[in-house]
Amino acid sequence: MKVIIVPDAASAAVAAADMVTDLLNEKPDAVLGLATGSSPLGLYAELAARVAAGLNTSEVSGFALDEYVGLPPSDPRSYAHVIRTQVTEPLGLDPDRVRVPAGVGDDLDAVCRDYEAAIANAGGIDLQILGIGRNGHLGFNEPTSSFASRTRVTSLARKTRQDNARFFATPDDVPLDCVTQGLGTIMDARRALLIATGAAKADAIARAVEGPVSAFCPASILQHHRDAVIVVDDEAAAGLTLADDYRDVHDRERRRAPRRILFSPL
Repeated sequence: MKVIIVPDAASAAVAAADMVTDLLNEKPDAVLGLATGSSPLGLYAELAARVAAGLNTSEVSGFALDEYVGLPPSDPRSYAHVIRTQVTEPLGLDPDRVRVPAGVGDDLDAVCRDYEAAIANAGGIDLQILGIGRNGHLGFNEPTSSFASRTRVTSLARKTRQDNARFFATPDDVPLDCVTQGLGTIMDARRALLIATGAAKADAIARAVEGPVSAFCPASILQHHRDAVIVVDDEAAAGLTLADDYRDVHDRERRRAPRRILFSPL
């Protein structure tokens, strides 16, 4: 696991965008895993600026992490809408290459199986963009989720529904269930890139990076990922015991190879 600590949210967006840019320069037809929520918005805005400046994304494919059950893609609160307006359109992606799991339908279990098959048929995810919930969730894999889980229908934790209530008219409007890529699905990605900013994420980051690997903090499974990169600002890093060591390592790497963090296809 590589931990990169930067001063603020803007710097985190740039650092994460550098990694995505390096990947796309090496592999123009890369497959990205796309997170929603507030954490990756700065990254997407930075990438959109780079696309406007000439970064080619025409061959990129994307798979969203999750979706609410019961919200059609046309609903502005759905993650399909968020991915379309915050990612697909600003980054100039081909809409036919970007998939979001359906949250409506008569057989959502079949939707989940088909989603897993589509990821496999695309060759797997090269870089999975992730945020982290205050309770340590990845995607909508809430505490006690199986580390082997695949894309599935599951229930949202009370804390997650409370945190997401700001996007709905009332807390009661927040869906109870979701479709999410599983932790096993996320761990299959060749690289995992988790972004977290702000003091509210400090406890979750400390538990994920330096705590025991535990289903009570689903993000802690990234300690076992073959190529996980955690990009956090100073506030989100406040609970890390080894923060100074992470800074030292990153500074040495930047002096050896300015800016680039090489993508490994293995």
